[in-house]
Amino acid sequence: MSREKPRRATLPPVQENIDKLEKVINEGNFYGAQQMYKSISARYVSAQRYSEALDLLHSGACLQLKNRQITCGAELAVLFVETLVKGKIPYDEDILDRVRKIYKEFPRIPMPSNLEVDDDVQELTEVLGAAKIRVEGCSSFLRAAIKWSAESGAHKNGDPQLHVMLAEYIYSESPELDMARVSFHFVRGNNPKKFASTLVNFMGKCYPGEDDTAVARAVLMYLSMGNLRDANCLMDELKSQVASKELDFPQSDLIQFITFLLQTLERDALPLFNMLRVNYKSSIDREPAFSELLDDIAEKFYGVQRRNPLQGVFGDLFKMM
Repeated sequence: MSREKPRRATLPPVQENIDKLEKVINEGNFYGAQQMYKSISARYVSAQRYSEALDLLHSGACLQLKNRQITCGAELAVLFVETLVKGKIPYDEDILDRVRKIYKEFPRIPMPSNLEVDDDVQELTEVLGAAKIRVEGCSSFLRAAIKWSAESGAHKNGDPQLHVMLAEYIYSESPELDMARVSFHFVRGNNPKKFASTLVNFMGKCYPGEDDTAVARAVLMYLSMGNLRDANCLMDELKSQVASKELDFPQSDLIQFITFLLQTLERDALPLFNMLRVNYKSSIDREPAFSELLDDIAEKFYGVQRRNPLQGVFGDLFKMM
């Protein structure tokens, strides 16, 4: 006599599980709730009830993050995006709003500015460690969302608003600031004015010689994507904001090069472009990536083919890691 396979219990409407797990969270059982969020959402996915799985994961990610359970919240946030992929959910404004809501729940905790050399080493280590966890968690989530959006109907580089979110969070929360990474995402965003504000803030606290490098890097990154409009907008906005704050705009050979370069790219002037690269070589060589970016610019604006066509691609991949 053959045994019948036991039937799996019918999944209830998702709101029942949302309410039940919210209660578990409110009781402080964050780990227990996490395991249930993962196992129950997996059952909805297996039943191809993707919308309900998304509702559950979205609720869980927001609740865990509100309770400063960063690792748990980030894990559920990434699962939310993975479910978008599994369900082949197309990109739209509603989904973007849900991603934005999760993003806004990631804590913003300014780094203490009054830590001295003789402060408690353990306390400092904990503060830096917590900041790193926040940035890694939010970055993993938003990178996954950017990849999904690029594959699901948004811009080929991913939704620009997601890039701006990631750039802002990296800048505000990173214990070890990487302006190249911040710039990488801002130039794929849609808000050069906000990028300018970030650069002005950076210029007010960076070491000597880092300000003009940051400005040049930002402009060259825009130009390497063929975006002369936003490169000019960024420079205009930088000068405007610096003047309004009564600060000094960086003055150096590198900034002079960038100014001449923007003017040169307004017209068909490849010989002048090449002459600028030669005349300002010492300034360009201050950062190894500048030469590669200029190769990209030569290709975009003047059709000059690279010796190695994959060089620029690998540069982008490494910056995204």
